Amino acid sequence: MPEKARLLEKLKAAHFNVPDFIYVSASDFREERFGPLQAFLESHRESFKVIARSAHPQEELFKGGTFDSLETYADLAGIKYARDRIIELARTGSRLSIKRQQRFTKAPEIDLNEMGVIVMPFIEGASVMAKMVGEHWEFGYSRNRIHKVDCEPYITKTPHDTRLMDISQSIQDLLGFQSEIEYITSPDGEIRVVQAKDISRVEILETMESKITVKLDGIRRIRKRRNYRERPLFVMDNRQFYINIISRCEEMVLPDESMKPDIDDILRTITEYEEELESFALQHERFAVLGLHLRPPSDLYQIANHYLDDTPELQKLLSPALHDLMYKIDYFLSEADTLIVKDKIGVNLCTHDAYGIDTVRYPYWFVYWNVDRHDQVVRAFSRLGFKTGDSIGIDVGYEERPRLFRL
Repeated sequence: MPEKARLLEKLKAAHFNVPDFIYVSASDFREERFGPLQAFLESHRESFKVIARSAHPQEELFKGGTFDSLETYADLAGIKYARDRIIELARTGSRLSIKRQQRFTKAPEIDLNEMGVIVMPFIEGASVMAKMVGEHWEFGYSRNRIHKVDCEPYITKTPHDTRLMDISQSIQDLLGFQSEIEYITSPDGEIRVVQAKDISRVEILETMESKITVKLDGIRRIRKRRNYRERPLFVMDNRQFYINIISRCEEMVLPDESMKPDIDDILRTITEYEEELESFALQHERFAVLGLHLRPPSDLYQIANHYLDDTPELQKLLSPALHDLMYKIDYFLSEADTLIVKDKIGVNLCTHDAYGIDTVRYPYWFVYWNVDRHDQVVRAFSRLGFKTGDSIGIDVGYEERPRLFRL
């Protein structure tokens, strides 16, 4: 049984307001087993017409709306005509759509002669489509056949009847997957469920962004022109860098000569970091720096500058190198036009950097998260795998709240 019919059966068994319907398979048409269909039509003569909905066994593997539904007369000839017409429309009007889905979304080859139909009484009313996008339900309205002058289709998060939100959530909870649900709402306020579809396999932009986005707390900028920017990213974690330097120093004092680095190895590590900063700045005219830890914690800074005190001649080489590195880091940060750090960090902008002619097109952005969320935000960036060389987007939303995501 196709997904469309199977889910309607499940909803009806759970006592949702599903109109009376019958599924007629392709084999029923081939072998002319029309007894149940005739009985169904006989019980709905008062409708004069019914709606025949496509119900191919593989239809769930295609996007919604690929195959048609048709209004037709409430008799056997009308149902046969509707099925033939649905098949013909799939071969003609939907042919390109089907071929594109087969090419780009791996939809299967399909035998249209296996097309079944779902028949249900025609119901006057407005069509409403509901689905959860991100963390919120949205409701799409279209085609109100009752009014002479109709409005354009529209989407809202606030349905005309709040029962729609409760019913939609209950249906999704019952089915156990993200669902797209179609309703017909009649003039007397009755809400009927006429279709449900599993959309858990469909990638939704808002859902994808929510999984790869870090929400920050604010932005400071003197010139406000646009609320979106894209930049190549340099991820700076000087806490980890100093831990690495201290570890190398610790290895130097180990008794195992085979594993012992010399001071030149440690100095080379510092030089390579400085070269990495300069190389990145020369590769990208404009770039952003994500400062997980722009400054090493004071205890690590002190340890690194005194770890080799027992060998003063070596410490005299290491301490100036670390001191010069801090200046090189500052020079590098001054070239970035987008700094993403915790709020405690301060930036001293000179007149030209703050509102000189270059800032008209590329104003300086200081994007921050609150200090009390520092560990949480750093974990989020680590979990999502942000790294140097990524391209990121920054979207400044309501109340100057930025969102940062990898492109």
